[in-house]
Amino acid sequence: MRWLLVFIVACLIFNGLQHWFSKLGLGRLPGDLRFRVGGRDWFVPITSSLVLSLIAGLISLVV
Repeated sequence: MRWLLVFIVACLIFNGLQHWFSKLGLGRLPGDLRFRVGGRDWFVPITSSLVLSLIAGLISLVV
């Protein structure tokens, strides 16, 4: 249940920071989903979430 909540919060953060992340190349990876519902674009960053999690894990191992 905790992981589902973390994933939902991560999706909301990605939706809010989508423009900034697109400049870094995140959000265009295979496995990142984009769709339009009710006139609004939604973004589900599955692969980008995994990449950022791996980077955070590597940083936590080093520190």
